Amino acid sequence: MREFHSYRPAEGHRLKHEPANAIVAPRPIGWISTVSAEGVANLAPFSLFNIASYRPLIIGFSSGGEKDSVRNARETGEFVWNLVGRDVTDVMILTGDEVGPDVDEFDMAGIEKIASVDVAPPRVAASPAQFECKVTEIVHLKDLDGIPSDFRMVFGQVVHVHINQECLLDGIYQTTHAVPVSRGGGPADYYEARADALVQKWRRGPVTPVDRKREFSK
Repeated sequence: MREFHSYRPAEGHRLKHEPANAIVAPRPIGWISTVSAEGVANLAPFSLFNIASYRPLIIGFSSGGEKDSVRNARETGEFVWNLVGRDVTDVMILTGDEVGPDVDEFDMAGIEKIASVDVAPPRVAASPAQFECKVTEIVHLKDLDGIPSDFRMVFGQVVHVHINQECLLDGIYQTTHAVPVSRGGGPADYYEARADALVQKWRRGPVTPVDRKREFSK
């Protein structure tokens, strides 16, 4: 018979580290760029991020506390999500440092900006894909007793999508081309998504790039 380590979160997990964020992992990184009401650009990574709706296309990120990204999104109604590929992981981590609202993380980390089309926040030029978003709602999360938590969930409808042409093959986006990096548990755990880790439900074993190209050519 299997044995489980069970606990009620309200009573503590009794382990060395919080297991929940390691169990629900890896998670896409919400690398969010915003602009303050004063015009200062901000760029920060969020480990609580995902797509929430296909039609309309809505994504969301959750922040502990009213951080610059949340405040800027609330005041301006706009933000941009920048995909984190392996090539930009190191600078992404730099933008996670706590700095004042007057600091432009693009400049601080030496990250090239590229102008957005439909929103004010700039995009990360080296990111393989970016979503320009308009805020639809910001939800202050509550517990079962209706007591507000420290977390705010920011939802935004995607109004413009940008994809690096190198990530497209025969009109199909290649998820692993940019080696996207996702967040794991612990203070420094990240995971790469690579083609040799792909498992398709109608076949067994890893899928090679040759297999993928052959499949597309049918």
